[in-house]
Amino acid sequence: MAKGYLANRERQEAIAELGKDLARRAKFTCEWCEGKGDLRPWEYSLEAEPTLENLALLCGSCRELAEGKKVPGHELYVIRSALWSPIPAVAIGAARVLSRCTEPWAREAIEESLIDEAVKQEFLGVGWE
Repeated sequence: MAKGYLANRERQEAIAELGKDLARRAKFTCEWCEGKGDLRPWEYSLEAEPTLENLALLCGSCRELAEGKKVPGHELYVIRSALWSPIPAVAIGAARVLSRCTEPWAREAIEESLIDEAVKQEFLGVGWE
Protein backbone atom coordinates (compact mmCIF):
# COMPACT_ATOMS: atom_id res chain seq x y z
CA MET A 1 0.00 0.00 0.00
CA ALA A 2 2.87 2.38 0.77
CA LYS A 3 4.27 1.85 -2.74
CA GLY A 4 0.97 2.95 -4.35
CA TYR A 5 0.77 5.95 -2.05
CA LEU A 6 4.32 7.04 -2.91
CA ALA A 7 3.74 6.58 -6.65
CA ASN A 8 0.57 8.66 -6.48
CA ARG A 9 2.32 11.34 -4.44
CA GLU A 10 5.19 11.51 -6.96
CA ARG A 11 2.67 11.75 -9.82
CA GLN A 12 0.82 14.59 -8.09
CA GLU A 13 4.11 16.41 -7.48
CA ALA A 14 5.03 16.04 -11.17
CA ILE A 15 1.65 17.50 -12.16
CA ALA A 16 2.07 20.36 -9.68
CA GLU A 17 5.46 21.20 -11.22
CA LEU A 18 3.73 21.63 -14.59
CA GLY A 19 0.94 23.75 -13.09
CA LYS A 20 2.29 27.21 -13.87
CA ASP A 21 3.16 26.33 -17.47
CA LEU A 22 -0.24 24.69 -17.88
CA ALA A 23 -2.05 27.76 -16.54
CA ARG A 24 -0.08 30.06 -18.84
CA ARG A 25 -0.77 27.86 -21.86
CA ALA A 26 -4.48 27.87 -21.02
CA LYS A 27 -4.45 31.64 -20.42
CA PHE A 28 -5.91 30.90 -16.97
CA THR A 29 -9.18 29.60 -18.44
CA CYS A 30 -10.72 26.19 -18.93
CA GLU A 31 -9.30 24.69 -22.10
CA TRP A 32 -12.67 23.22 -23.04
CA CYS A 33 -15.26 25.89 -22.23
CA GLU A 34 -13.10 28.94 -21.40
CA GLY A 35 -14.65 29.18 -17.93
CA LYS A 36 -12.58 30.65 -15.12
CA GLY A 37 -13.88 28.89 -12.00
CA ASP A 38 -12.37 25.95 -10.08
CA LEU A 39 -9.53 25.37 -12.56
CA ARG A 40 -7.40 22.28 -12.02
CA PRO A 41 -5.22 19.98 -14.12
CA TRP A 42 -6.94 16.96 -15.65
CA GLU A 43 -4.98 13.98 -16.95
CA TYR A 44 -6.03 12.64 -20.32
CA SER A 45 -4.09 9.40 -19.93
CA LEU A 46 -3.29 7.96 -16.53
CA GLU A 47 -0.94 5.42 -18.12
CA ALA A 48 1.41 8.07 -19.55
CA GLU A 49 3.84 10.23 -17.63
CA PRO A 50 2.46 13.67 -16.75
CA THR A 51 3.43 16.13 -19.49
CA LEU A 52 1.89 19.32 -20.79
CA GLU A 53 0.52 17.36 -23.78
CA ASN A 54 -1.13 14.88 -21.43
CA LEU A 55 -2.76 17.51 -19.20
CA ALA A 56 -5.60 19.96 -19.72
CA LEU A 57 -6.64 22.77 -17.42
CA LEU A 58 -10.36 22.24 -16.84
CA CYS A 59 -13.04 23.88 -14.73
CA GLY A 60 -15.07 21.80 -12.29
CA SER A 61 -17.98 21.33 -14.70
CA CYS A 62 -15.74 20.11 -17.52
CA ARG A 63 -13.85 17.77 -15.17
CA GLU A 64 -17.22 16.25 -14.26
CA LEU A 65 -17.94 15.76 -17.98
CA ALA A 66 -14.52 14.15 -18.41
CA GLU A 67 -15.33 11.78 -15.55
CA GLY A 68 -18.57 10.69 -17.24
CA LYS A 69 -21.27 13.04 -15.99
CA LYS A 70 -24.22 12.91 -18.38
CA VAL A 71 -25.81 16.16 -19.49
CA PRO A 72 -28.16 17.09 -22.32
CA GLY A 73 -26.37 17.37 -25.66
CA HIS A 74 -26.98 21.09 -26.01
CA GLU A 75 -24.91 21.66 -22.86
CA LEU A 76 -21.91 20.03 -24.55
CA TYR A 77 -21.92 22.44 -27.48
CA VAL A 78 -19.64 24.85 -25.61
CA ILE A 79 -16.72 22.38 -25.61
CA ARG A 80 -16.74 21.59 -29.35
CA SER A 81 -14.15 24.27 -30.19
CA ALA A 82 -11.65 22.32 -28.04
CA LEU A 83 -11.57 19.68 -30.81
CA TRP A 84 -9.26 21.94 -32.83
CA SER A 85 -6.64 22.29 -30.12
CA PRO A 86 -3.15 21.00 -30.98
CA ILE A 87 -2.89 19.63 -27.42
CA PRO A 88 -3.92 15.95 -27.27
CA ALA A 89 -5.38 16.15 -23.76
CA VAL A 90 -7.58 19.05 -24.85
CA ALA A 91 -8.73 17.82 -28.27
CA ILE A 92 -8.95 14.08 -27.69
CA GLY A 93 -10.39 14.54 -24.21
CA ALA A 94 -13.17 16.73 -25.61
CA ALA A 95 -13.77 14.23 -28.42
CA ARG A 96 -14.13 11.46 -25.85
CA VAL A 97 -16.86 13.43 -24.09
CA LEU A 98 -18.59 14.49 -27.31
CA SER A 99 -18.56 10.93 -28.65
CA ARG A 100 -21.11 10.02 -25.95
CA CYS A 101 -23.50 12.64 -27.35
CA THR A 102 -26.06 11.35 -29.84
CA GLU A 103 -26.77 14.70 -31.48
CA PRO A 104 -25.58 14.95 -35.11
CA TRP A 105 -23.59 18.17 -34.55
CA ALA A 106 -21.30 16.38 -32.05
CA ARG A 107 -20.49 13.57 -34.47
CA GLU A 108 -19.94 16.06 -37.30
CA ALA A 109 -17.62 18.18 -35.15
CA ILE A 110 -15.47 15.16 -34.31
CA GLU A 111 -15.38 14.09 -37.95
CA GLU A 112 -14.35 17.59 -39.10
CA SER A 113 -11.69 18.03 -36.40
CA LEU A 114 -7.95 17.64 -36.95
CA ILE A 115 -7.77 14.65 -34.61
CA ASP A 116 -5.98 11.60 -36.01
CA GLU A 117 -8.27 9.44 -38.17
CA ALA A 118 -7.64 6.30 -36.11
CA VAL A 119 -8.69 8.13 -32.94
CA LYS A 120 -11.82 9.44 -34.68
CA GLN A 121 -12.74 5.90 -35.69
CA GLU A 122 -12.24 4.74 -32.10
CA PHE A 123 -14.79 7.30 -30.91
CA LEU A 124 -17.20 7.23 -33.82
CA GLY A 125 -17.11 3.55 -34.72
CA VAL A 126 -15.65 1.99 -37.82
CA GLY A 127 -18.88 2.19 -39.81
CA TRP A 128 -19.79 5.77 -38.96
CA GLU A 129 -19.94 8.12 -41.92
